[in-house]
Amino acid sequence: MTLAIKTEKIIQLLKKSYPDAKCALSYQNTFQLLVATMLSARTTDATVNQVTSQLFVKYPDAQELAKAQLSDVEKLIKQVNFYKTKAKNLIEMARILVQKFDAQVPNQIQQLIDLPGVGRKTANVVLGNAFAVSSGIVVDTHVKRLTQRLGLTNQHNPIKIEQELMAIVPPSERVQFAHLLIAHGRAVCKAQRPICQECNLSSLCCRFIKNQCIL
Repeated sequence: MTLAIKTEKIIQLLKKSYPDAKCALSYQNTFQLLVATMLSARTTDATVNQVTSQLFVKYPDAQELAKAQLSDVEKLIKQVNFYKTKAKNLIEMARILVQKFDAQVPNQIQQLIDLPGVGRKTANVVLGNAFAVSSGIVVDTHVKRLTQRLGLTNQHNPIKIEQELMAIVPPSERVQFAHLLIAHGRAVCKAQRPICQECNLSSLCCRFIKNQCIL
């Protein structure tokens, strides 16, 4: 079985288990998605959603956030990890949007990556969920763990993992692929104690078919 065929089988099985898999961050527009994704680095989505429920009331768009005082933003996002750095990046990001992009979030990956605090993962989240652009695949901790366990990659670097996945995941499935793996990673294929007896991917998993697998 080729990796491309195996990947398609994984996608179809996960779609049956998680038909409504989607981004877990709460947002009302593209700018808010960008902000929430920037905050989500090393922080749970649940914590980010708690923080943004207050942050977006005071700073609903780039124009308002660009005028914010650093100390005010720090207080509002203090629950997230690295909140001081993130607060600084958020304000600078908003200022650049206002100055260069008429306060709109760009839909080009390089323009997104050039923004302070925005890496490739964040850019892929925004492009996929806000613009339906599958220029890449989101590789977070769940996607990295599951693709290794399933034998889809033996890479450790997220960029290299993404490159390998891009070769085997159809363009039409790239956005949903990450959502499906994240949902399965949270519910079943957990980092410390995967619930293998409840996994519908067991016939495709390295742990069961006795191939080399990174755990």
